[in-house]
Amino acid sequence: MSIFTPTNQIRLTNVAVVRMKKGGKRFEIACYKNKVMNWRAGAEKDLDEVLQTSSVFVNVSKGQVAKKDDLTKCFGTDDLTEICKQILAKGELQVSDKERQSQLETMFRDIATIVAEKCVNPETKRPYTVNLIEQAMKDIHYSVKANKSTKQQALEVIRQLKESMEIQRAHMRLRLVLPAKEAKRLKEKLKTLLQVVESEDFDEELEMVCLVDPGCFREIDELIRCETKGRGTLEVLSLKDVEEGDEKF
Repeated sequence: MSIFTPTNQIRLTNVAVVRMKKGGKRFEIACYKNKVMNWRAGAEKDLDEVLQTSSVFVNVSKGQVAKKDDLTKCFGTDDLTEICKQILAKGELQVSDKERQSQLETMFRDIATIVAEKCVNPETKRPYTVNLIEQAMKDIHYSVKANKSTKQQALEVIRQLKESMEIQRAHMRLRLVLPAKEAKRLKEKLKTLLQVVESEDFDEELEMVCLVDPGCFREIDELIRCETKGRGTLEVLSLKDVEEGDEKF
C-alpha cells in the first residue's frame, strides 16, 4: 500500500528552524542544530553543513515549501542559496526557552572570555579574569544578542565597559623598519597611529619599536607597504603587551 505525499511537502527530523518575516509573509529554513551559531560566528563557511535542505519553507514542521512567486516578490530573487543566506543572517532561530537560556549563558561566557583575552587594565597592563569581566558585564546589565556573533558583541562590551572601568585593548608591539628616504615623511604619517614609541634608531634606515592599538595594525601595514613600495618592513614582536598576573579589584 503506497501513501501519497503532496509534492510541496518535505518531512524533516531533528531540525533547528530559522524564521524570518518579509513582505508580510513568513519564511523558514531547516538547519542542523548548533550549526546556525557557528555560521553566524564565522566558524562554519560551508552552507551545506548548516542547511538540512536548500528549500525555503512557509512551515518547516508541516513540510510546506514556499511558492517561487512569493520568494521572488519578497526577496527580489528566486536563488534559493541567496535567500537561505539572508534568512540565516537576519532570521530568528526557533528554540525552546530552556535551549535559548542555555545558549545565551554560553554566549555570555564566550563574550567575557574574548574580552578578557583582548584587554588589560591600562594603568597596570595586567589582564582581567573572565569572572571579573562577567561580573562587570552583569553590572552594566549587558544583554546578549543571539543573532550577533560573540566577537562583534565582545567589541561592543569593551566600548560599554570603558564607561565604568579602566579597560582597553592590549597593545601590540611592532618593529618598523623604514628606508631613510621616506623615513621622516612616513614617521609623520604614522604618528597618530602609534600609541607609544619605545625605541628609535636611525642609521641607514629608521628602525622603531612601538606599541599600537590592534585595530590600527592593518592601516599601518598598508601605509608602510604602499609608501615604501615594499622596501619597508613591519614585524610583530608580540600580539599583547601585558604584565604577569591577573588584575584584581
